[in-house]
Amino acid sequence: MTGPARAGRPNQYFRNLPAKIASVPMMLTAVVIFLGGTIWTVVYSFTNSKLLPRLSFVGLDQYERLWAAPRWLMSIQNLAIYGIFSLIFSLVIGFVLAVMMDQKIRFENTFRTIFLYPFALSFIVTGLVWQWILNPEFGIQSVVRGLGWTSFTFDPLYTPEIVIYGILIAALWQGTGLVMCLMLAGLRGIDEDIWKAARVDGIPVWKTYVFVIIPMMRGVFVTTLVIIASGIVRVYDLIVAQTSGGPGISSEVPAKYVYDYMFHAQNLGQGFAASTMMLITVAIIIVPWAYLEFGGGRKRA
Repeated sequence: MTGPARAGRPNQYFRNLPAKIASVPMMLTAVVIFLGGTIWTVVYSFTNSKLLPRLSFVGLDQYERLWAAPRWLMSIQNLAIYGIFSLIFSLVIGFVLAVMMDQKIRFENTFRTIFLYPFALSFIVTGLVWQWILNPEFGIQSVVRGLGWTSFTFDPLYTPEIVIYGILIAALWQGTGLVMCLMLAGLRGIDEDIWKAARVDGIPVWKTYVFVIIPMMRGVFVTTLVIIASGIVRVYDLIVAQTSGGPGISSEVPAKYVYDYMFHAQNLGQGFAASTMMLITVAIIIVPWAYLEFGGGRKRA
């Protein structure tokens, strides 16, 4: 390339300069607040901080106490149960609803609005509504018994062994609509010629979905999984609104454990340790997603 031609082209560092300048505040926010706050939390998780943070290092003592606490172990168990079933049922129900909506049914916009409406509600509102619905005194159990089935029992929020499943019902009611919309957007992006070719070849509809459509929607599924998983790790409002962690500690989750120890028990060190474990969980979710979406895609290209 000649000298004048090279001189006529702007330096790569100055391309889209206004956009780069506009992104500076967000970059500073990410670096100073998010990254700085993360490092601060991890550092103080190794201290004996109580009401106020102090640099009194105690090594791994806070983590040893954390993993020896029955309440923390219960919260991890609940999160695992809630997370596994939430992922499975959200994806399955959301995808089935999206397939039904993709059949060009009448009043599609109305049904889509109805299914998505719960997602517009806060978790507090959802929790309070489902606390009322599942209340044995005037909820589902009371209605069914009023119809004549006097031996019918359905009070998950008051039974320690199944309380987490009662919370799961409310979470699915609120979040499945969003999954449906994401899946529907992916289905609408499939070329119609693929469906025509499958029909010409005589491939059953279910095989077309399983072996053709779903693999083509890989990006949609990965993104949906990350959205669901991140919501699972930080679930808090729904628990507080429905059970406040009860009966006893049977519906405890890590986010509530962190909040209680940092603001109620005034044990910042223990709260920071639990926060760090939640951070590691989120990293385990985000890093593979980032690799699949960016690193892995570049290598395949």
